[in-house]
Amino acid sequence: MLEIKDLIFGFNDAENYKRRENRNFLNKVFFRTEELDKLCERNTFFLIGEKGTGKTAYAVYLSNNDYKDTLSTLNYIRETDYQKFVQMKNKEHLTLSDYVDIWKVIIYLLFSKKIAENEPVGFLDYPRSIKFRNIKSAVDEYYARAFSPEIVNAIKFVERSKIAAELISKHAKAGGEENDEITFSESLFQINLMYVQQKFEEAFASLKLKKNHLLFIDGIDIRPSHIEYNDYLDCVKGLANAVWSINNDVFPKIKDSQGRLKVVLLVRPDIFDSIGLQNRNNKIRDNSVLLNWNTTYNNHRNSKIFEMAGKLLGAQQNPEVDYDKAWDYYFPYTIDNKSAYKTTVNEQDPSFIGFLRYSFYRPRDIVTMLSILQENFKEQKQDPKRVFTEADFFHVEFVRKYSEYLLGEVKDQLSFYYTNNDYELFLKFFEYLKGKSQFSYDEYISAYKNFVNYLDTNSIERPKFFEAQDVFLQFLYELNVIFYIEKVVGGNFIRLCLRERNLTNISPKVKTHQTYQIYYGLIEALNVGKKYTAFEVAFREAFNRKQKIENQ
Repeated sequence: MLEIKDLIFGFNDAENYKRRENRNFLNKVFFRTEELDKLCERNTFFLIGEKGTGKTAYAVYLSNNDYKDTLSTLNYIRETDYQKFVQMKNKEHLTLSDYVDIWKVIIYLLFSKKIAENEPVGFLDYPRSIKFRNIKSAVDEYYARAFSPEIVNAIKFVERSKIAAELISKHAKAGGEENDEITFSESLFQINLMYVQQKFEEAFASLKLKKNHLLFIDGIDIRPSHIEYNDYLDCVKGLANAVWSINNDVFPKIKDSQGRLKVVLLVRPDIFDSIGLQNRNNKIRDNSVLLNWNTTYNNHRNSKIFEMAGKLLGAQQNPEVDYDKAWDYYFPYTIDNKSAYKTTVNEQDPSFIGFLRYSFYRPRDIVTMLSILQENFKEQKQDPKRVFTEADFFHVEFVRKYSEYLLGEVKDQLSFYYTNNDYELFLKFFEYLKGKSQFSYDEYISAYKNFVNYLDTNSIERPKFFEAQDVFLQFLYELNVIFYIEKVVGGNFIRLCLRERNLTNISPKVKTHQTYQIYYGLIEALNVGKKYTAFEVAFREAFNRKQKIENQ
């Protein structure tokens, strides 16, 4: 077995695996689940999952491989793309339906490039390919045969809709599609765009493809800080509706074709909840893959997340070692059982339970833990022949680094909706818990009221998530910053949002009047304040009242 220093744990951001030199490693360690097959099915249009659950990894793996006779491509929305949309919105006074049409043309452009590149030699010579050949000729002329299939380049084609429409019309006429001369105007952006869109759709409908072509669109999980939330949401809503419309109304019209076309959007559950698709619940159930790595402690050895972690270790060995044997070799220790249902005082849990307890049940969390453990191992110059121990997992440096990572993940999720100032206020709230990582509903209400009093006293505007006490409680729950402990017959039941979420309950709700606990992995990074004596509490309340009177 490899020594700890020689193990490779890869990248937290799976986009790195698109690079040629990293593809082989991903192919070797990637854990293929049934979700991979479902993504290739005709009716799957959305890949839904929390940050770190592997959405990008699935898309990258498929784009690196010809899987089930499907050629996949992954495109990212970049910061400059959002800027372009905002500029077009201001210039052309766009509505949501305009956004949908723009995204359709962008997606068609991306598909056209890949189809021309990846279909068999002679594909464009088929008589029925004439409409597509005319479209390709127009695009080649526009880009001087140098079109790179990226969203930002496709947007340029849309921006100059008059020129794009004129070129397509010119080549359609040369190819015998059109007889009449058509004129276009700079001032009629939407009409030009509709003409371009129509010609693409006619071209796709005439194709007879040999391969399946799958386009993934990623990058909507993070909103650039300088793009207003409403502008961002309009852009993403248009994209989601375009994906739905293309997959349902356009691509099914391709007749007598062995190969099919499909576009899949990668999206977080909370964002999917915000984009306002009609019949959302049915779309989740019928047209989505939800990445869910949840398991129970008792069944963890049979879980996907355990097999994923073990395969990462075992696939690197020469020869390859089974995932369970690889894990047991590197992590042979046990940890204390924290369950209320344990049968003996000294009952122990397998090592992987510790990883579950402090993670959000996501592959990225497990990989991060492994990377930090290895990093500390090297820094401390441990015996290279030994394996990991319980002391490594509970080492103060490991706990600190991992807790900071987990808080960074929370910050990234918050930044989608809120500013850095809002995030700082979010952090400050925890000081008002007076040192408690576990608290009752009444204690939470007290902390909330005291914090709101602090905001009001200092004339600080409340972020939207602080608008009401139960709104903020739900907010903390959805972020997985807290879970609640529900008393049931025979003991307590842990209710964690990420474990409650499924296809029929995409946005689980927190219960009030329960006991709440800050998630274990975040306790170290969150400043929950200190425990105050009764005198200190009274003094602080009197001081705040005095400040409020003086400020009036």
